[in-house]
Amino acid sequence: MSPPRHPSRLPPSGPERERLRARGQFWTPAWVADAMVAYVLAGQASEVFDPAVGEGAFFRAVRRTASGRSVRLAGCELDPDVLGAALASGVSAEDLARVQMRDFVLDPPPRLEAVVANPPYLRHHRLSPDLKGQLKAFGREATGRALDARTGFHVFFLLRALTLLEAGGRLAFIVPADTVEGVSAGPLWTWASRRYALEGVVTFTPRATPFPGVDTNPVILLIRHAEPCPEIRWARCLEPESPDLSAWIRSGFHDVGPSLEVRSRGLEEALSTGLSRPPRATAPSRWVLADVARVVRGIATGANDFFFLTRARARELDLPEPVLTRAIGRTRDLPPDQDTVTLDTLDALEASGRPTVLLSLDATPPDALPASVRAWLEEGVRLGVPSRPLIARSRRPWYRMETRSPPAFLFAYLGRRHTRFLRNEAGVVPLTGFLCVYPHASDPASLEALWKILVHPETVANLSDVGKSYGSGAIKVEPRALERLALPDHVVEAAGLDIPHGPAHSPGWAPRRAPGVVSGNARRRPERT
Repeated sequence: MSPPRHPSRLPPSGPERERLRARGQFWTPAWVADAMVAYVLAGQASEVFDPAVGEGAFFRAVRRTASGRSVRLAGCELDPDVLGAALASGVSAEDLARVQMRDFVLDPPPRLEAVVANPPYLRHHRLSPDLKGQLKAFGREATGRALDARTGFHVFFLLRALTLLEAGGRLAFIVPADTVEGVSAGPLWTWASRRYALEGVVTFTPRATPFPGVDTNPVILLIRHAEPCPEIRWARCLEPESPDLSAWIRSGFHDVGPSLEVRSRGLEEALSTGLSRPPRATAPSRWVLADVARVVRGIATGANDFFFLTRARARELDLPEPVLTRAIGRTRDLPPDQDTVTLDTLDALEASGRPTVLLSLDATPPDALPASVRAWLEEGVRLGVPSRPLIARSRRPWYRMETRSPPAFLFAYLGRRHTRFLRNEAGVVPLTGFLCVYPHASDPASLEALWKILVHPETVANLSDVGKSYGSGAIKVEPRALERLALPDHVVEAAGLDIPHGPAHSPGWAPRRAPGVVSGNARRRPERT
C-alpha cells in the first residue's frame, strides 16, 4: 500500500484544473523550487529573475534559501489574478514590486544574471496562428533555423532565457520532457550545447513526480553561461518531498542521498540518448525498424464527428459502400490484452455504438457524386466543417480525405501501460490514434517473423529510447522516431531474419528459412501526405 500524498502534491481537479491547463499553469512544489533556487544562488547573483512568476513559488524559495543574502527579485507575468494569489501565499508586495506585466518571450527584458522558471506548459495546438508565426521567427533568429511548428510555448521560454543570460549567469528551468526529446530537441540542443555549460539534469520517477495527476514527465535543466562541459551530472529522484535533491545541488553535485540516483555522463552520449532518459544499458543494435518497414501516421480527418461514422449512421444517410472505408479510431477501443484487429473486433465496436467506417472521398466534384453523398456534404457545410482549422488549411476540396493502404501492423501512437503493436487482420485503415507500419516484404513468412520481433518484450522496452515520455509512464512515438526503434540483435536472429546490412530503409529482407524470398511489392511505399 503506497503512503498518502502530501497535501501540497494534490493536483487541482475539475474546472480549476482545466483553467490552469488552458493557461499552462502548474505550480512548482517547495521541495523542487528550493533545489532549483539553490543552483542559481550558487552563482552569487544579486538578482533572481522569474519569467513566469505565477503564485511566486520561486520568490518564496529565494527568501527561504538566500541565507541572509540581499537578493533582489524580479520577473514577468501576464495573469494579474495569480499575482493576487502570490500575495495571499506569503509573497510580499515589496517582492512583487519589480514584476512587470509583459510577455517575456516576445517583449523581453534586458540581460539577466540568474533565471529560474517553471514556464507555462502550452502545447502547440493551443497557440494561435499569429503567435506561432512570431515564435517561429524568433526561433529562427535565435538558433539560425526554424523550429518545428509543433514546438510548445515552454521551449521558446527556455530559448529566450538562454539568449538573455549574462556571461557566468545561471539558469534553472523545470520543463516537460518533450523539451529534450521532442520534435525540436535536436536543433535546440545542438545550438545550446555549443554555447552553454549544461551542468546538471534532474529527472523523476512516476512516484516522485512534482506534478501528480498531470500528464507530463518533468525535467530540471541546470545551465551556466560558460564554456560547454564535456560531462554532465544526471540525477533521477526516486522519492517525493525529499531534501536530498537540494542537498545534492548545494554541495556542487557531490552529496548523494538515498532518494537520488546520480550518474556522470558524457554530453555527447546524453544528448544522443535523450536528456530525460538514463544511459542505454545495452550495446546499440545493428538494426532498427526502418531497415524492415516504413511508418506513416494514421489519417487525420479534421472532423471525426462528420467523416467517421457508425455503420448504422451510414445506412441511415444512405451512403454507398464505395465511398466508405473500414477504419479504427482510438486505442481504447481495443482491450489491453488484444493484439489483433479482426472483423469480430469491428462487429463488437459497431454493437457498442463506436464508428467503424470512414467517408473516403476523392476530388470528384459534388455534382458527380450520388445524391445521398451530396446531401451529407451540404449538411457538413451547414455545420461549418469546411472552416475547421486542419480542413481549411490543407484540403482542396474540403471533403477530400487522406488515403492509406491498410497496413499489416498498427502501433498505438500514445500508450500508457499498454503500448503495443497490433496485427491488422481486418484490413482497416487507422486514424491518428495509431501509426501504420508497412513492412518492406509482405509474404506470410516474413510478416510472421517480423511480428515475433515487434512484440518481444525487449523490443517494446526500447520504445522508451525513441518516444516522448509523459506522466504515469505514458509514451508517445512519432513516425520517424518509431523507425529508429532498435531491434535487438538476438531477437532478430531468433526470429530467423536475414536483414541486409547497410543504411536504414533497406530495400527488403526475408526469413532465413526462405532465403531470398521478397514479395513483389516489397519496395512499394504507402501514399505520402
